[in-house]
Amino acid sequence: MFQVTARIINPTGLHARPAADFVAKAKEYHARVTVGRAGEETAVNAKSIIMLMSGAFVQGDEMVITAEGKDEQQAAEALAMLVASGFGELN
Repeated sequence: MFQVTARIINPTGLHARPAADFVAKAKEYHARVTVGRAGEETAVNAKSIIMLMSGAFVQGDEMVITAEGKDEQQAAEALAMLVASGFGELN
């Protein structure tokens, strides 16, 4: 299991378009990927847009990305970089 934390920097949080980008990136990997809010026990399937959107991540939230499987480190790091990039919305 590999875990990283990324802060949501988008002013509108993780709305539909960045959530779709996140899910698409997560699906590129074989690892099982879950996300949750730092300090909370609940984590959801990062490969399901419905589950990801149910997390209601807003600007400033610390998102804990956990991956488990053969490409777990690559998956978690790639997803953390995507979050850190602001999903291209801040350029």
